[in-house]
Formats: sequence, structure tokens, C-alpha cells
Amino acid sequence: MQEPAIKVIAMPSDTNPDGNMFGGWIVSMMDLAGAVEARKLVHHNLVTVAIDNIVFHNPVFVGDCLVCHANVEKMGRTSITVKVDVYVERKNRKAGQHKEKVTEGRFVFVAIGEDRKPVPINAG
Repeated sequence: MQEPAIKVIAMPSDTNPDGNMFGGWIVSMMDLAGAVEARKLVHHNLVTVAIDNIVFHNPVFVGDCLVCHANVEKMGRTSITVKVDVYVERKNRKAGQHKEKVTEGRFVFVAIGEDRKPVPINAG
């Protein structure tokens, strides 16, 4: 498995009343991971224009280490699609000993110019 785009520890401030991490917090971490991967190939400002196929498989708990892996799936004229797979290293296990998949989804980013309008990706 490739290196993660980001790793972050789930903190109490991002939980719902039942002690699980808010789905929105997880999606925001996925968005960041997708952007980190997209920026390796696109040297323009990027904005998220679509999030597709988010599927939550398992909960994330306070203290878990969220590990986001991102892979570019498609490059268009002005857009780039990144698949993000998210795993956790549970706080009661040794780091890297066991990763459990918690969610996945696709993020579409569009390159924009100074006028905030889409620009071709290959236009350096």
C-alpha cells in the first residue's frame, strides 16, 4: 500500500453525542487528502466541485488515527478525480499493526485561474 496522503488523530471536539466522529469531519479529512494528491499534478489553485460515492463502512472513535490514501483516477481538461480510501489504526493497537477500512469516496477538483474560472490543467 502506498504512503498515506494524510494521517490525523481523531479528537473529542469532532464527535457526535454518542462519541463517534462526525461524518462531516471524516469527509473534510478526505477532501484534504484528495487535494494533497491532486496538487502533486496540478499547479493551479484547485476547488472541490463534486464528492461522489461516499460509503461509510465502520465508525471512527476518539483516539483512532485516521489514515487517508489517495489515488488519481482521471484527469480531464480542467478537472482531476481522486479516489480516497480511509483506514483507521485503532488506539488500542500498535501503529500500523492493523488498519481497518472505514470509508471511501471520489473527489473531483477543478483548476481555477485568478479570475476564479476553470483553466486547462496543462496550462502550467
